[in-house]
Amino acid sequence: MLIHYLTVARRQLWQNRHVNLISVLGLGIGLASGLVIFLVVNYMFSFDRYHPHLDRSYWIVTDIKRERVMPTDAAPRPLAEVLRRNYAFVENATRLETFFGRTLSVPNGKGGWVKKFAEARNVCFTESQYFDMFGVDWVSGNRKTALNAPNTIVISERYARKFFDSQPAMGRTLRLDNRTDLTVTGIVKDPPANTQLRFDAFVSYPTIPVLEGPTALADWQGLQAMCFVRLREGTDPTLLRQSLPAIRRKNLPPQEAAHFDYHVLPLAELNHERSGMAPRPVLYALIGVGVLLVMAGCINFINLATARALKRAREVGVRKVMGSTRWQLVGQFMLETALLVCLAILVAVLLAQLCLPFINQILAATVEKLQPNMSVADLVQQRAIGWFLGLIVGVIILSGLYPAFVLARFDPVTAFATQSTNRFSGRLTVRQALIWGQFVLMQLFILSVLVITIQLRHMSQAEWGFHRESTKVVFLPQREASPLSLLREHWLGIPGVEQVTFGSDPPASPYNRSSSFSYHTATEPEPFETRVRAIDDHYLSVFDLRLIAGRNVRAADTTGRDVLVNETLVKQLGMRSPATVVGKRIRIKDADRVIVGVVRDFRSGDLHQPVLPVTLIHDLPHSRIAMLRLSPTDSPQTQQGIQQVWDKLLPDQVYHAETLTDLMENFTEIERLLAGMVQAFALVAIGLSCLGLYGLVTFLSEAKAKEIGVRRVLGAQTPQLLWLLGREFGKLLGLGFLVAAPLGAWLLSTWLQQYAYRISVNGWLLAGTFILTLLITAMTIARQALKAVRTNPVLYLKSE
Repeated sequence: MLIHYLTVARRQLWQNRHVNLISVLGLGIGLASGLVIFLVVNYMFSFDRYHPHLDRSYWIVTDIKRERVMPTDAAPRPLAEVLRRNYAFVENATRLETFFGRTLSVPNGKGGWVKKFAEARNVCFTESQYFDMFGVDWVSGNRKTALNAPNTIVISERYARKFFDSQPAMGRTLRLDNRTDLTVTGIVKDPPANTQLRFDAFVSYPTIPVLEGPTALADWQGLQAMCFVRLREGTDPTLLRQSLPAIRRKNLPPQEAAHFDYHVLPLAELNHERSGMAPRPVLYALIGVGVLLVMAGCINFINLATARALKRAREVGVRKVMGSTRWQLVGQFMLETALLVCLAILVAVLLAQLCLPFINQILAATVEKLQPNMSVADLVQQRAIGWFLGLIVGVIILSGLYPAFVLARFDPVTAFATQSTNRFSGRLTVRQALIWGQFVLMQLFILSVLVITIQLRHMSQAEWGFHRESTKVVFLPQREASPLSLLREHWLGIPGVEQVTFGSDPPASPYNRSSSFSYHTATEPEPFETRVRAIDDHYLSVFDLRLIAGRNVRAADTTGRDVLVNETLVKQLGMRSPATVVGKRIRIKDADRVIVGVVRDFRSGDLHQPVLPVTLIHDLPHSRIAMLRLSPTDSPQTQQGIQQVWDKLLPDQVYHAETLTDLMENFTEIERLLAGMVQAFALVAIGLSCLGLYGLVTFLSEAKAKEIGVRRVLGAQTPQLLWLLGREFGKLLGLGFLVAAPLGAWLLSTWLQQYAYRISVNGWLLAGTFILTLLITAMTIARQALKAVRTNPVLYLKSE
C-alpha cells in the first residue's frame, strides 16, 4: 500500500503541478521567513552560554537613583576584591574595564613606533581571575599569573598577528597611549562570535594605579568596572543579594549610599539586559512574527489544498466503494502533504541560505561589536535540531490534517451524483476564518509599515535647534593634553574650514549623563538634574546656538567660571524671564560658577527624549573632540589637509574623525533596522496573503461554478457575477479591518510612546491601510474571478 500511495501521490503532484508549485512556493517562503527569524533569535540566545558553571555565575550592576533611576551595567572598582576576600560563599570574582579612546603601538626602539592602532571596546583592563571565570582557551603563558603584575598584557592570536605579524609575540612590548610599556605575558584563542565579551587584549588591572594614581582602585563612588561573580556550588544567590546593601552602606557616605543600588543578574542575561543588543521582549516579538509567517504559509497551503478537494471527489468515492477506510485516505493525503512539505522545506532552506549573508552584513553594520556568521548549517547543532524537526512535523500536521479530513469525509454517493457543491459549501466557514485571519495579519503589517516609515521620516525632519550639516568631528587624545591653539590655527588655514571649536560633546550626544547642581543661594541640589557640555568661546557660532539673554563665555576665563544654560533649565527653576538667572551663582561639578548667558533650547539627546536642561561650561581642559565647520562645498583636499595637520602636530596619535550627521544617524540605527525588518516581513506577509486569496477565489470559482453558469444563462452581467465572488472578500476584509484597526492602533501607539517627537496613529493612516488592502486584494483576485465569470456556461452545465 505504501508503494501505491507513493505512486498515486507522484501522479497527483505532477497532474496538478502548477497549483502545487504555488503551494510549495507559498509554504517555502513562509518557512524561509520563519527559519531566518528563528536562526537570528537562536544566535542571540546563544550569547555567553558556553561559559563554565553558567548556572552559578552572576553579574553585578548598579542603579543610580537621583532625579530618576538610571540603570548602568557597571559597579565600583573595589567591589570584586571585597567579595573575593570577605565572603566565603564566593568562589571567584573578577572585574574588567573596557578601553575607550586609547592607543596601542609597537615601539621601534628609537622613540617611535612601527605600528599604531586606536583601540576601543576590543581591549580591557582585567585580572587573571577573568580567564577562569569565562573559560578562555590558552595558547601560551600562565593563566594564573599572567596579569598579576602591572604593565603586562595578554593578547589573542588575532591581535598577535595584527601587532607582530608572524613573529613570536611572547615577551614583546606594546606601548599604551605613548607613555606606558606593556609586556606580552600570554596568548589566548580568539573570542567566539557569540559573546558580549569580545576582547582581544587584556591589560593587567594593577596597571590602573600606574596610570591614574595609587588611590584609583579605592573609588567606591565611580562606576568604571564590570563585576562578575561565581558562587560556590549549592550556594543560594539570595546570600549575595542580601550582602550587597551592607557592603554599600559600609563603604559609601550615608548621603551617597542612598543614591546607589546594586543588583544581581544571571550571567546568561549579559546579552539581554543593560549592555546587550538583544532585549528579550524584542526576541520574543521576533519569535511571534516568525510563528505568524509560518502559520500564514500553512494557511495558504490549506486553502489551496481544500480548493482542489472538489476535483478529487470522484476519486474519493471510488476508493470508498472499493473498500478504503477513512484513515487509509487520511494516510494517503497526509503522505502527499508530507512530500509537498519536504519540497517546501528544501525551498525554504535554499531561500534562507541566500538571505543569511545579507542578514549577517546588516546586523554587523548596524549593531556594534556584533559579528554574526549564521548559516543553515546551524540547524544541525544540538540547540537547534530539536525545534527544526519539531517545525517540520508541526507544519506537516498543521498543513495536511484538515485538508486530509475534508477529502476523507466526502460522501461517495454525493460525489458520483456530482452534487458536491452544496454539500461542501459549509466548509467555507472554516476557510473564511483562515482568510479573515490573513486579512488581519496583512492589515497589521501594512499599518506597521506606514507608521514606522512615516515616524522615521518625521524624525529625519525634526528640528534639532543647532547647525549640524558640514561639521567634522575629530576625536582628541584622551590621556594627554593636545595643542588646541596650534590645531585651531593650522586648521583655520586650510581652504574649506570655516570655524573650529573644542568641547566634550556636540550639542546632541549619546553620552548624556545627568549631573546634579544647586542654584543661587541654595545649599541643597535642585530636584532635577542637568546635562553638561564642556565648551569654548567658539562653540555657539559653530553650531548657530543663539543667545537670548546675557553674553557668551570668554576666552580669557581660564578657571571655568563662565556657564551658559538653556531655556528649559530656566523654566524648571521657575523663572519667567531668562535674564533673571544671568549673573547668578550655580554650583556644578564640585565648583562654584556663574551663569553668564541663556541659549535657546536645542536637543541634547536622541528623539526618544524631550528637550532637557543643559549646562554649557567653559572648560577647555575637558575637551574630548574638535568640531570643524566646513564650507558646504569642501573638497577632498580639505579632508586631507585636516589629517595632515593632525599628523604633523600629533604624530604619535591615531587620527579618527567622523561627520556629525553620521554620528547622529546612530540615534536611529535601531529604528532603521526595525523598519527594514518590518518592511521585509510585511512584503512576505502580503505575498502569502495574496496566495491565500488566490486559493479562496479558486475555491469559490469551483464551488459556485454551476451557480455562475445558471446566472449567466439567465442574463446576469459580468459585474453582477464578479460581485457574487467579490462579496465574500469584501465581507472578510471589512471584518478583518474591524479587528486589525484597533489592535494595530493600540500596539503602534504604545510603541510610539517611547519617542518624545512622534506622530499619532490617526484616521488617515487607518483609512490608507484599508484602501491599500482593498487594492491588493482586488489585483490578486481580479484575473481568476474574470476567468471564472467569462467561462462558457455550457462547460459548467453540460453534465447536468
